[in-house]
Amino acid sequence: MGYVDEVLAKVKEKNASEPEFLQAVEEVLESLRPVIDANEELYRKNAILERITEPDRQIMFRVPWVDDNGQVQVNRGYRVQFNNAIGPYKGG
Repeated sequence: MGYVDEVLAKVKEKNASEPEFLQAVEEVLESLRPVIDANEELYRKNAILERITEPDRQIMFRVPWVDDNGQVQVNRGYRVQFNNAIGPYKGG
């Protein structure tokens, strides 16, 4: 099993309930596979894939709102920020 496969297995284990995130990670890692495989030891030694697949921070917040029937509803909102190495986190 190569480095990409090992990291992908760990990400799937840690985030089993997040299919959209898993799909995004898998697509990115598959697109990077030729580059990573050519320099696998360098990427492994520096834990590059582990660093880009684990967020810097996760923020969970409450979102109260009133529905069409006048009832107050409360939902959770999430903000996940991965890397601020080249500047502030980008908004969506």
